[in-house]
This record gives sequence, structure tokens and C-alpha cells, in this order.
Amino acid sequence: MKREIHQWVSPRLNKNMEIAVYGHFGFALLLFPTAAADFLEYERFYLISVLEPYIEAGKIKVFSINSINSEAWLNNRMHPRHKAIRHQQYNGYVENEVVPFIQMHTSPDTPIITSGASLGALHAANVCFRRPDLFSGTIAMSGSYDLSTYTKGYFDEDVYFNSPVHYLPNLNDDYNLPRLRRMQHIHIVTGSGDYEDPEASRRLSGILSAKGIPHELDIWGPDMPHDWPTWRAMLPYYIETRF
Repeated sequence: MKREIHQWVSPRLNKNMEIAVYGHFGFALLLFPTAAADFLEYERFYLISVLEPYIEAGKIKVFSINSINSEAWLNNRMHPRHKAIRHQQYNGYVENEVVPFIQMHTSPDTPIITSGASLGALHAANVCFRRPDLFSGTIAMSGSYDLSTYTKGYFDEDVYFNSPVHYLPNLNDDYNLPRLRRMQHIHIVTGSGDYEDPEASRRLSGILSAKGIPHELDIWGPDMPHDWPTWRAMLPYYIETRF
């Protein structure tokens, strides 16, 4: 399997950011790390290994990026306003640096599907919902889609516009909403085992349904905890059966 590591100093984040790229061809699968993890997390926990048949077959080309969660909502030493600013800078990095990088390594017309688990699911879903002109869908696993879960009571405009359960109910524009309604790959997946929160996925699904946004809500059983064996089962299943 072809594997490359790329990096550059992000002007938006003012720091070096790495990307691991796996494969040659296929639609782009953009992975967001869980919690405060890095761009190699999915490799370390063998999720890349279970995706290898689809990578080698040219079905997907995987791009695994770094998080800055430890410099934003998971950093208890920062003022919440500064966390929100850092979060917005990360959005700018993804939209204006990562997306052009993916297009350069695929093509401008290659679909980009976002994915992630836990906090990575929030990022994956959020960037997709915010910019359906850039992204073609999401596979969000075991997420909470209420950013205020991580803000410890702080709420401002930047929190609102990065918290899908807050901004989606009020989305009525003529640009993003029609694109979301045409999207064919919004998959909201969760387990029901230890430390999972299926109600968070049900809440998001209800909002999407009310807005007429097609999606799939899939709640796996109580034998599926909030852990890597669950996500190693979920993601290849969706790649195999939905794409």
C-alpha cells in the first residue's frame, strides 16, 4: 500500500501540520482524529489496516490529518473565546489548505467524504454541513453534534456556527441547504454499548429529517462500545456497502 507523509507550516494555524496519505486512486476519504490525537492515530489503531483492501483496490484514497483539539476545546487553560478563535482557524485550515491539497493529489472533481470517530465525528459532520460545496458527504461515528458539550457552558457565535444541532434547525439559505438536500452520503452511525450516546445521533437525525436532508441513521447494538473495535467494524462496512 502506498503511504506518504506530507507537511507544511499552516499560515492559518501558524504551526507545522502533517497529513498521512494512503493509496493511489478512488474518492477521497478525509479522516479527523479523535480527541487530542494526531494524524497517525488511525494507523496506530489499525483502522488503516482494515481499509487496506479498499485502498489497494483503488476505491478510496485516504487523507488523515492532525487535530488541534488540545489547543482549543480540550485545553482547560485557555479562555473559551480563544478556544473558539482557534477552532475557526482550524476550519480555515481544512477548507483552504487541506481541500486544495486533496484536489492536487486527486482531481478538482474527486468527491471528498469526511469521517471520524468521537470528537472526530463532530468535526467530520460539521465541516461537511458547513461547506457542502466542498464536501460530498460524511460517515460520522459515535459523535456528539452539540459543540457546547465541549465548551463547559461558554456559548458565542463561533460556537453556534460550529454546533450542528444549533445551526442546522435555522438553516434556510438558498446555497447550502439545497446542496445538503442533494447529498447522497450522510451516514450517522453509533453503537449502543459502553460509553456510547445513541441519543446524540438520534437528535441530529431528527434535525436533518426536519430540514429535508437525506441521511442514514444506523444504531448498532449494545455489543458495540465507544472504542476502536467498533470503529474498525463500522467504517469498512460503510465503504463496502454504501459506495
